[in-house]
Amino acid sequence: MTLTHAELMSVGPDEVAVTFTTDDDERVTTRVGDHEATTTGPHHVARVVGLEPATTYAVHVEGVAPGGFLPEQVRTLERPSGRLLATVATANDVHFGEARCGITGFPEIDEAGPIFTAEPGDDPYPEVMSRSAIAEMRALAPDAVVVKGDLTDTGSEEQYAAFLAAYGVFGDDLFHVRGNHDAMTSPTMAIEGAPYSVELEGVTLAVLDTVIPGTDSGQLSTDQVQWLDDLGNAVTGPVLVFGHHHCWNVDSLDAHAKRDRPYFGIQPDDSEALVAAFARHDNLVGYFAGHTHTNRVRRFATTGSRPFAEVGCTKDYPGAWAEYRVYEGGYTQVMHRVTAPDAFAWAEKTRRMIGGAYGSLVLGGIAHRCFTEHF
Repeated sequence: MTLTHAELMSVGPDEVAVTFTTDDDERVTTRVGDHEATTTGPHHVARVVGLEPATTYAVHVEGVAPGGFLPEQVRTLERPSGRLLATVATANDVHFGEARCGITGFPEIDEAGPIFTAEPGDDPYPEVMSRSAIAEMRALAPDAVVVKGDLTDTGSEEQYAAFLAAYGVFGDDLFHVRGNHDAMTSPTMAIEGAPYSVELEGVTLAVLDTVIPGTDSGQLSTDQVQWLDDLGNAVTGPVLVFGHHHCWNVDSLDAHAKRDRPYFGIQPDDSEALVAAFARHDNLVGYFAGHTHTNRVRRFATTGSRPFAEVGCTKDYPGAWAEYRVYEGGYTQVMHRVTAPDAFAWAEKTRRMIGGAYGSLVLGGIAHRCFTEHF
C-alpha cells in the first residue's frame, strides 16, 4: 500500500480529522486513543469522534510512521464553559472566475511552476472547491456564514454573480466583504456597506473593509477604527472581527525598519491602530483574515492571548473553511478541509505549487488552525 501526505488536519474539543491519500480503494484504519475510523481511498478524511475535551491521545494511521504533519499525539481543544450560543462558518479567497492556479506575480516563481488548470470537461475549480465547502457548511447549519474577501478573480460582474449564486443558498445568513481581487474592476464592488455588524445570540460579528483598490495591500481607515471603538463601547458581549487583509506583526523587531515599503497586509500604522483598538476593548476577542492563503495566528503583547488569525484559502490546497463555536465562556476555531472527492483531488494536486513547497508553506501548525479562546 502506498499512503502519502498523512496530516493531522483538524482538532476540536471532541473530534480529530486526519487526511491522506492511497492508491485506489485501499481501506485504512486511523486510531486516536481507543477510538478509530476506517476510510476507503483514494482520498481519505478520517474523522474520529467521541473524544474528550482537553485530553491527550496517541495518533496512529495504519501503515504510517509519525512525522511531518502527523504527530504521535494530539491534544483535543478545551471546550469553553457554558452553553453553546452561536455557530459561524467562514471562507475566504474563493476566487470565482479564476482559471490558472499558482500565479504569484513573481516571474521567477511562476516560471518554476507548476501552474494548474481544470481538465477539459471538468467544472471550474473555484466552483468545485466552494461547492464542497458550502455543502459542509450547510450540514453544520451555522447561524451566519462570512466570506471575507477575494470572492472573484478579477472583480467582474459575471464572477461576482457566480459567487452570489453559489453562496446565496445561505440567504439572509450570508455576509461578505470584498478583497483586493474584487476591487480590480470596480472600486466599490462587494464592499457591502462595510464596516457593518451582525448580531447573533451571545456574540457580535464586525466586518471591516481592508482594501486599497488597485493594489494587493491593505489598510484600515481612521473612520473604521473609530467605528470599531464605538462598537466596542456599545456592546457588552464578545465581538469577532473579520476582514480580508491580515495584520502586520506589530511586535516584530523590524516593525520600524520596513515601513518604507508597501506591506502585503494591513499597513503598519493601520495595523497598530487595529491592535490598539483591541487593547482598549477586552470584548474584541479575535481578528480573522484571509489573503495570505496561509493558516497563521499572531498574538501581541498588548492584547494577550487574543488571536489575529489568517485562514487558508478555499480555492486550492488545503481547501480551507473555518468553523467558530461561541459559548458563554469563550469560542473555538476549527479549520476544516473540503472533503468531496473532486475537491480533495484538486487540493492534492495544488499542494505541489511553488516548486512543490506550497503545501508545507500554507498549512501551518495545528495550533494555527484550531484553538480555543476563553473570555
